[in-house]
Amino acid sequence: MNVVETSGLGKRYGGTWALRDCAFAIPEGHLTALVGPNGAGKTTLLHILVGLTNATEGTATVLGGVSAGSRAALDGIAFVAQDTPVYTGLTAANMIRVARNLNRSFDTGYARARLGELGIPLGKKAARLSGGQRAQLALTLALARRPRLLILDEPLASLDPLARHDFMATVLTAMSEDEVSVLLSSHVLAELERVADYLVLLTTGRVRVADQVDDLLDRHRVLTGPAADADRQGQALDVVQDRRAEAQAHLLVRTASPNDPVPAGWESHPVGMEELVLAYLRAPGPALHALKSRTREVAR
Repeated sequence: MNVVETSGLGKRYGGTWALRDCAFAIPEGHLTALVGPNGAGKTTLLHILVGLTNATEGTATVLGGVSAGSRAALDGIAFVAQDTPVYTGLTAANMIRVARNLNRSFDTGYARARLGELGIPLGKKAARLSGGQRAQLALTLALARRPRLLILDEPLASLDPLARHDFMATVLTAMSEDEVSVLLSSHVLAELERVADYLVLLTTGRVRVADQVDDLLDRHRVLTGPAADADRQGQALDVVQDRRAEAQAHLLVRTASPNDPVPAGWESHPVGMEELVLAYLRAPGPALHALKSRTREVAR
């Protein structure tokens, strides 16, 4: 089952397209990193998936084909917006009561127990909690809805390293114990490289990469060889990024398979997720074709 699937998805604000022709699929059971520069359309995409805005064109479905934004979809999705918003004038206990009243399904016992484990006082107002505690409060309220898909929009940006680690530990526990799929938008590439096993990369409102991280890394490599031969090799290879010194060139290339031969006189090196993402972010958009994910049907 695909927890997210889009086809020809676009969103226009006036004369400006925030998203255009987005087509990708995310199978269930993954922690998917959604990455891209500011203005790439990440938040717009997430807002379409959770029903906060409507697409201008195309379609978006969630949880195995349910229309994004429908009641059936929203019952199975939890969303933590950017900056993990909570009502700062309310106590954690009051936030639980509000969330329980606003949702058709809410596990109050889980929420109270989870906050207790985290040492977050139920009687303390959110304004007096630390940034990490507020993030954990927002995440706990989201997980208490018992979602099948958890969508997180830049939850790590304002957290210190320890709070970031604790936040992601909670997310990974939910994935393991409750079989929650996660779509996480973030600029913190080092953290994403540690936890993500699926990648969707947006630039200028278009999908550039969408696939399992291991498959992407298998199909990319860095070739190091003489700069004088780089132009000739560039014509024969699918080059994502070309970096050159006076005598040596480093070409990050996309291959048809991990067993593609290495050109004579060149050396091949594996590529990491952060290096791969940065290469695509720096590459000119029109020069490359998007790597769209293969739609996978995975039995629950």
